[in-house]
Amino acid sequence: MKFVKDARHVGYHLPRSMVPGESAHLPALGLVRNPWSYYLSWYSFQLDRPHPNFLFRILSDDGQLDFEATVRNMLNIGAGSVRLELLLRSLPSAYSNQGLNLPNFALAPIRDTGLGFYSYLYRYLYHGGTEPTIVGRMEEMREDLVPMLEQVAHSPSDEMRRFIAEELPRNTSRHEEYTRYYSDALRKLVATRDEEIIARHGYRFGG
Repeated sequence: MKFVKDARHVGYHLPRSMVPGESAHLPALGLVRNPWSYYLSWYSFQLDRPHPNFLFRILSDDGQLDFEATVRNMLNIGAGSVRLELLLRSLPSAYSNQGLNLPNFALAPIRDTGLGFYSYLYRYLYHGGTEPTIVGRMEEMREDLVPMLEQVAHSPSDEMRRFIAEELPRNTSRHEEYTRYYSDALRKLVATRDEEIIARHGYRFGG
């Protein structure tokens, strides 16, 4: 919005399938992150909020469950968990352009897929376009974003390049290295539920 002429903000956490028709022909750029890191970041961010979202409240029993138990619940909502029904009753029935912005009808198809929440979110956000979606790894965003932009025929200005390279991180959560938080069983469950992302983007636990 700051550096690209005529850029428009059309929504927040919306799936690619909802890109306005006049822009649907354009390629999409996106980011992905290590699933093990994602779950810890999500948990830590919600735990620090004065009013966590419905997803966290239901999966953590209103903050009573620890990281292991909460993330296990999160990984199992697509594998027959009764908590999915609680979530569907609690989530809004329409987009709100704030917070998670995931209505109940958008989460419902996770039922019986066996997918981890993050893998489902990945499919939901990035599928639905006719032009290619170019997805970079969050961990290499500063190095990869400029080449990604150039791949879709956009040449970033010097000012934009500096911003990408030097701007301080935003929306961070407070926690130690993610490997410290996982039991062997939970590590393996993420590897199973989020196998698609892990394989596609070359992730591994601890790297």
